[in-house]
Amino acid sequence: MPDQAKPRPFRFGVVAPITSDLPTWRDSVRRIADSGYSTLLMPDVPTWQPALGPTLATAAALTDLRIGSWVYAAALREPWSTAWEAHSLSVLTDGRFEMGIGAGRPGIEVELGLPAVSPAERRTRMRDTVAALRKFDGPDLHTPVVMAVSGPKSQALALEVADAATFVLATDDDRAETTNRVRDFTGHRDIELAQHVAAVGDAVAPFMAAPNLDTAALRAADSLVILPSDPSAATEEIHRRREEIGFTYFVIGANSAATLAPTVATLTGQ
Repeated sequence: MPDQAKPRPFRFGVVAPITSDLPTWRDSVRRIADSGYSTLLMPDVPTWQPALGPTLATAAALTDLRIGSWVYAAALREPWSTAWEAHSLSVLTDGRFEMGIGAGRPGIEVELGLPAVSPAERRTRMRDTVAALRKFDGPDLHTPVVMAVSGPKSQALALEVADAATFVLATDDDRAETTNRVRDFTGHRDIELAQHVAAVGDAVAPFMAAPNLDTAALRAADSLVILPSDPSAATEEIHRRREEIGFTYFVIGANSAATLAPTVATLTGQ
């Protein structure tokens, strides 16, 4: 873990897309809040569910949870309008919104009938979105930015403009490879590190990974995109990831929120 006087405290977020009727989803949001999670997150997947902004505003009205995008896809979004939406969510929630932003899944824009967007243009949009957000926020508001990163160029951008970063990890990346990547990254400045956890035990989170994700293969590869379903084992593993790598913000799917609730109760704020 990077040298620092005191490690960042743990916090936990839940990606909670609407995969049921609305009353069931609302009840799920309330249970997530009651279980000690800090942040309710929504994926940016057009046409599959209601739009991210209104859905997050609805969630914010139900509980005192922080809310966030996990993550805005730059391939689909223009910087000015995205920044305006993010700033508006910050204002309407009294500062409880955090903007997650990334390049977007390769080809997602073409699947939706939009022009192809190059990796360089995606990064430019990410930079311009953050710049516009800072102008909208002005001197009295700071909307936190969590940036999804992969290669050196997006990592450099996150180090320049983001408050936190989450690494886009291939399912066959093992612990040693991931550790080396993140340690190289965090050697430049102190930045919060978020861990996108696509599976807990054998439960794969909707919208966080392909539904046919092979959890046995993840365990065999010692991948960090999976956590144990046993709360005690998960607690031990999360401690290890902070000590060895520096991860302190763990994001899981709503289908595993109850499973890891004991872990969250134990670790939040420590």
